[in-house]
Amino acid sequence: MLRQQAKLFNKLSMWADVCVICAALVFAYHVRDLFHGRLLPLRNYLWVLVPVLPVWFYLLNRHGLYSSIRRLSIFDIVSRLVNVHLLGGLLTASIIYFVDRDQFSRGLYLAFLGASLLLLSLEKVLVRLALGFSRRRGFNIRNLLIVGTREKARRFHQLIEDHADWGLKIIGFVQADESVSVDEIEGHQVLGHIKDLETLCKSNSVDEVVFCLPKDMVVGVEDLLLELQELGITVRMVLDLYDMPSCKMDIGFFQGNLPVLTFHTKSLDAQQLFLKRCMDIMGAACGLLGLVLLFPFIALAIKRDSPGPIFFGQERVGQSGRTFKCWKFRSMYIDAEARKQELMAQNEMNGAIFKIKNDPRITKVGRLLRKTSLDEFPQFWNVLRGDMSLVGTRPPTPDEVAQYQNWHRRRISIKPGITGMWQTSGRNRIEDFDEIVRLDLYYIDKWTIWLDILILLKTVRAVLVGSGSY
Repeated sequence: MLRQQAKLFNKLSMWADVCVICAALVFAYHVRDLFHGRLLPLRNYLWVLVPVLPVWFYLLNRHGLYSSIRRLSIFDIVSRLVNVHLLGGLLTASIIYFVDRDQFSRGLYLAFLGASLLLLSLEKVLVRLALGFSRRRGFNIRNLLIVGTREKARRFHQLIEDHADWGLKIIGFVQADESVSVDEIEGHQVLGHIKDLETLCKSNSVDEVVFCLPKDMVVGVEDLLLELQELGITVRMVLDLYDMPSCKMDIGFFQGNLPVLTFHTKSLDAQQLFLKRCMDIMGAACGLLGLVLLFPFIALAIKRDSPGPIFFGQERVGQSGRTFKCWKFRSMYIDAEARKQELMAQNEMNGAIFKIKNDPRITKVGRLLRKTSLDEFPQFWNVLRGDMSLVGTRPPTPDEVAQYQNWHRRRISIKPGITGMWQTSGRNRIEDFDEIVRLDLYYIDKWTIWLDILILLKTVRAVLVGSGSY
C-alpha cells in the first residue's frame, strides 16, 4: 500500500513539474517581451519543451527529487535543483545551438532557466514544508522498530527525534546483546530480544525494522531478514563496520547485483564532477583566448629581458601520482633550476616546498608576470588537456613528493589546480607546508562545485588587487 502511494505521489509530482516547467517558459516569454520586445510569437519557442522535459525529468530523478524528500533539507532541495538547471541548461543549450541557433532568443532561454529554477524550487519547498507540517501532526507516519541498544542505536534514535518532520516514529527497541539487559532507552521501551523479532513485528504496527548492530553481530541476522521479507516489512541496516572518520562511504553495485561498500576520501559525485569538468573546459577556453591576445606582448617582453625560451615546462605530479608537463611563461633565468640547490638555505617555507621572497633567479619581467599571475596563463592548456583543473591543489614537483609524509599524499589524490585554497588564503603569509596541506585536505573533504566558484571569485579579486603573490 505504501509503495503504491509513493508511486502515485511521484506521478502527481511529475505532472506538477510539467505544469511548472511550461509555466516557466510562458512567464519567461512575457517578462523578456516586456523588457526587450522583438520576440517572435510564443508558438515559435514551444518546441524547446521537447528536449527540456525529458532532460529535466532524468536529472530530477538522478538527483533524488522523485524519491522521498522527507529527509532532505530546504538547502539540499534548492542546491540539487541548481545542479539540475546547470547541467540541463548546458545540454539543452547545445541542442538549441544546432537546431535553431539564429532565431531562438538567448535572453529568453536564460530567463526560462531562471524562472524554472525559481518556480520548481518554490514548488518543491512548499511540498516539503506541507508534508513536514502534516507529519508533525501525526499524518503519514512510518513506525520504526530499532534492533540494537548500543551507541549506534542511540545516535540513530537521536537523529529521528531531531527531525520530527521526517514522519518517522520509533515504537521501541529490540535487544540484541546478551550481556546487558535494559528495560528502557531514551524514553522508549525495550520490547524484547532479537530472537523474538518476528513475534514482536506481528504484535505491533511496524512499517520498518532498522538494524543498528555492531559488526560482530551482523553476520547472524540473515534468517531474520528472510522472515521480515515474508512479513512484507522494510528492513534497513545502519552499518557500523569500521570507524574511519576521514573517509566517505558509498554503497553501490557492480553489474547491478554485487553490493560493494566503498571508502573514499574525495567526492565521487558524478554530476558535480561532470559540471566541474565542463567549467574547466569553458574556463580553459576563455583563458587560452586571453593567452592568444596577450602572447605577442608577453613574448616580446620576455625575449628582450633575458635570453631563453618564452615558455617554461616543468615535470609536476598530478592526480594519484601521474606526472605531466606543467607550462608557464618563463619568469626566471635559464639557469634557475641549477641555482636552486645553492639557495635552499634561504628557503622561507617549512617542509616539502621551496619559496623565497626575493628570489634572485626571477627576471624583471618575470617579477611583473608573477605579480599579475600572467605567468600562469599557459596552464590553461594543461586544464584543457585534463592534467589540471581550474581549482585544486598546487601541483608539486617529484622532488617535493619524495619528501611527503603519508598524510601529505592525500593532497595529490585529486587533480591539481591553477588556483586553490592556499592561493586565496594569503599564500605569502603561510610559511608552514603542513598548514598548506591542511587547507588542501579541507578543500578535498568539503568540495562542492560552489566551493570552486567561490575560490575562483576570490582568485579574481586577489589578482585584481595584486595580493598573495610574489
